[in-house]
Amino acid sequence: MTDTENEITADLVRDLLLEQHPDLAGLAVREVAGGWGNHMWRLGDELAVRMQRMDPTPELQLKERRWLPVLAPRLPLPVPIPVRFGEPSERFPKHWTVMTWVPGEPLDHSSISRGADAADTLADFLQALHLEAPAEAPIATDRGAHPRNCADGFENFLQAVGPDDIAADVRAVWDDAVAAPAWEGPPVWVHGDLHPANVVVSDGTLSGVVDFGDLFAGDPAWDLAAAWVLLPAGTASRFFDMYAHADEAAIRRARGLAALKSLFLMLMGQNGDRGLPGGKPNWGPVGRAALDRVLKGV
Repeated sequence: MTDTENEITADLVRDLLLEQHPDLAGLAVREVAGGWGNHMWRLGDELAVRMQRMDPTPELQLKERRWLPVLAPRLPLPVPIPVRFGEPSERFPKHWTVMTWVPGEPLDHSSISRGADAADTLADFLQALHLEAPAEAPIATDRGAHPRNCADGFENFLQAVGPDDIAADVRAVWDDAVAAPAWEGPPVWVHGDLHPANVVVSDGTLSGVVDFGDLFAGDPAWDLAAAWVLLPAGTASRFFDMYAHADEAAIRRARGLAALKSLFLMLMGQNGDRGLPGGKPNWGPVGRAALDRVLKGV
């Protein structure tokens, strides 16, 4: 089996459960829309099955298995916790994991109406997460660096989707981030991929964080970018006041990284509009709104 993208079905999930975790095989299996590297299936009311799909290696799932049980007890929001491991087999030669289900609506299909509460909630969550990581913590290979080391990605995104009327302003934000001093503290735990599809909302505010496959030890600015990428306009200042650990340099790096992430969301939206694999049509407006917040500053 070389391409499982079109072969992961509810019947396959049930068969794998029967083979490896038969006590769970009687629970209802329902597909969860979305996902790219992994395909998610609800399992009953409280669990989910995370199936490795387009990710070329099991590294991201194995990382979640190793570290989420360590981090989850100290985090103030629900996160998915691995409870059973599915190993590669003849039926499905990739990894899969049974995890707790985090209830709520993904932000890319919802909105935040209680902005101040969401800012406080995000600040509390990142304060709890951004503690010094142990020496054996994973190091990022494709993110986590100073913005100056991400210049090619920024240029590619800006050329692909940057609106002409604001391109100069976006570049000015990026250049300021590139000029900002680097992170000088110890590497801290960083989620690494906080965007609207990786947080869930209930009652108008943030209620959970998912997809820790990019978890790494490094510069917290990669998560602080969420002040603009996730939160409504006018709440970034409140977030940074509540977070209380970001100096001017960190905020400058975070704002530039937020511009980078916003352009990426816009590109994924453009790809979706064109029908390209992995494209997300609804991410285009989400990314443009985030970019507008970035340009307005803190």
